[in-house]
Amino acid sequence: MKLLIVEDEPHLLAILRKGLAESNHDVSASLDGKTALEMISNYTFDVVILDIMLPDINGIEICRRIRATKNFVPILLLTALGTSENIVTGLNAGADDYLAKPFKFGELEARIQALHRRANQQNEKPNTLLISDLVINPKAKTVEREGTAIVLTAKEFKLLYYLAKNKDMIVSREQILENVWDINFDMNTNVVDVYINYLRKKIDKPFEHKLIHTIKGFGYVIKL
Repeated sequence: MKLLIVEDEPHLLAILRKGLAESNHDVSASLDGKTALEMISNYTFDVVILDIMLPDINGIEICRRIRATKNFVPILLLTALGTSENIVTGLNAGADDYLAKPFKFGELEARIQALHRRANQQNEKPNTLLISDLVINPKAKTVEREGTAIVLTAKEFKLLYYLAKNKDMIVSREQILENVWDINFDMNTNVVDVYINYLRKKIDKPFEHKLIHTIKGFGYVIKL
């Protein structure tokens, strides 16, 4: 993991740098805020360990400046100011966690690992579905085809997503009703046919290649 330590006390900085390097981290260091901001601007770090009390720019202001550039690197504040007011100020400025001095090295390592895991989870790409030039993002509830955004209602999206998850498989009206509408099959309802028609107008009609197909006597399938 690539870490940046910003700490103006040379002895503590040396201890932290040595300990984290021995834990197989790639460790960079800065004794002041100005240098730290330049390093963060020019290099990518997995976690920034940032002391609040610095000789030039305090850690809270550094947090604000980092976040103002839309850089969301995880920031762990080190503070001798353990009051709740200072902690809240730091977190509101953009810090992700804090550790009050003095602290045990094992706790520092655990906080760093936790921040890194959290950042990786947040940065994971959603499990998008791609069928030809159709892109479905289930997390953002967005749909695109040939790079053009397609606006769907909630039920239309749920139907499309169900078809897409079962790509190349024929699904019956009964299966669609049970999985999209959460109701048992009713021979008298044509709601599935109506919504398939809605989808076709938005997903297929404006484009040359058709994706949604009717298999007479069986149901529907989405395929290339």
